[in-house]
Amino acid sequence: MSQYAKPLQNLIRELSKLPGIGGKTAQRLAFHILSMDNREAASLAGAITQAKAEMKYCSVCGNLTDKDPCAICTDPSRDQATICVVEQARDVAAMERMKEYKGLYHVLHGAISPMDGVGPEDINLRQLIIRLQQNDVQEVILATNPTIEGEATAMYTARLIKPAGIKVSRIAHGIPVGGDLEYADEITLSKAMEGRNEL
Repeated sequence: MSQYAKPLQNLIRELSKLPGIGGKTAQRLAFHILSMDNREAASLAGAITQAKAEMKYCSVCGNLTDKDPCAICTDPSRDQATICVVEQARDVAAMERMKEYKGLYHVLHGAISPMDGVGPEDINLRQLIIRLQQNDVQEVILATNPTIEGEATAMYTARLIKPAGIKVSRIAHGIPVGGDLEYADEITLSKAMEGRNEL
């Protein structure tokens, strides 16, 4: 990278820190940014600065928002009796894309991972328990990722909630629509069998 001028090197280095962006992609992005006219580049930089300054976590659910509480928590048409628990704010966006779920959310901001030193007290579980005590919630849907950490988080959360008499469910995992069985690993196949439905 030393063949590039220092400002370009710095831009490539900063872009390569983004998740999923390797060195070559960072170079392509840097050259693209430099090919933009000054107004477009300033607009991009301004959008980043504005998002960093104005976005915060909702004090109720933990989702990213520019207003607190967020639009989902304050929407009277949402089902107040159902809370879907997810690991990250981006998971809320994924759930909302399907346009079928009409309840509320709770973002944990991580998953229990003893190997990484992340315990139950390090994620947003305490606020969930407070919400359940203060509201008439009938069902909690655990939509953590199908990883070892996600499964551990779901099991731990279910054990915390069940004594309160609240229904706890887990989203199904298995073969994606359009996927081939031959490419699925054993855990995915096992989860697909567990989550099978009668036709």
